[in-house]
Amino acid sequence: MRSTVRNTRTRLLAVAAGLAAATALGLPGAQAAPAPGPAGAAQLARADAAVEAAGVGGTAWYVDRAAGRVVVTADSTVTDAELAKIQRQAGADAGALRVQRTPGVFKPLLAAGDAIYGGGYRCSLGFNVVSGSTYYFLTAGHCGNVAKTWYTNSAQSTLIGATVGSSFPGNDYALVRYDNTSLSHSGGYTAADAYVGESVKRTGSTTGTHGGTVTGLNVTVRYSGGGTVKGMIQTNVCAEPGDSGGPLYDGSKALGITSGGSGNCRTGGTTFYQPVPEALSAYKVSLY
Repeated sequence: MRSTVRNTRTRLLAVAAGLAAATALGLPGAQAAPAPGPAGAAQLARADAAVEAAGVGGTAWYVDRAAGRVVVTADSTVTDAELAKIQRQAGADAGALRVQRTPGVFKPLLAAGDAIYGGGYRCSLGFNVVSGSTYYFLTAGHCGNVAKTWYTNSAQSTLIGATVGSSFPGNDYALVRYDNTSLSHSGGYTAADAYVGESVKRTGSTTGTHGGTVTGLNVTVRYSGGGTVKGMIQTNVCAEPGDSGGPLYDGSKALGITSGGSGNCRTGGTTFYQPVPEALSAYKVSLY
C-alpha cells in the first residue's frame, strides 16, 4: 500500500471490515397475513416496538409509512419458531408486519482489504473530515472498537493516527485523527440525508464501486452474533467481506458508512449504512 491515504469523489478507500450483502427473497409462508388496509400510525408504532421486544437476532426492520407496514427481513439464522415469536409479540398488530426471508447472515465482519491497518485487522477510511485545524476520517465503529492506532501498511510501520472515538453497537461510526502530517488527504463531499428511491453508489475495498437504490430509512438491524444498530439506511446495493465501513454517496453527497448485511455481488444484496450527518454531529466535525 502506498503511504498516502487518498479520498477522491469517485472512489474512496473503504473499510475492510467484512460485509456480505443480502438478497431479500420473499419465501412461501414467510409473509404475515395482510391487514385489510394500511396500518395507522399507532398500530405501526406498536408493531415496530413489538419486533424490537421480540429480541430475535438476524433481523432488520423499518416502518414503511406509505405502505402502512413494518417491513421485517430475516436472515438464514432465524428459525420459523423465532418468526412465530415476532408474530406473537405483535399480537393483534401482527397484520401490520410484512416479513421476508433473505439468504446469508447479517453481521459486521473484519476481513482483508487494501486499506488501513490496526489491531491485526485491515479496514479503510470512509470520508475525510475536519475540526478547526485538525484532520480526521470517519470509518465504521466496529473497526474503531478493535484498533486504537492505524497504519497505511500491513507491517504497521507508517503511522496514520489514533482512534479518538468509536460507537458500536447502537451506532456504527468511528473517528480517526491524522497524526502523521506527511500524509495527504483530500475531500470534495457535502453531507446529505438519503431518501427512499435515491440512486446511490457504494465503494468498497473488495468489490469496488456498485450502484443501487435506497429502499428504507431509520432501519433497525439486530446482527446475528450480537450487536444492534438503529437509524440505518437500507439499500439493494451488493457488498462482500472487506467492503464494510466504505462510503455510500450520490455524486458529491456523502450519505452513509457501510455497516453490515449478507449476500454477495454475484446474486445481489441488501446492505445497511450509518448515516453520515449523525456521525458528523456526534464528533462535531465537518466534511471538506
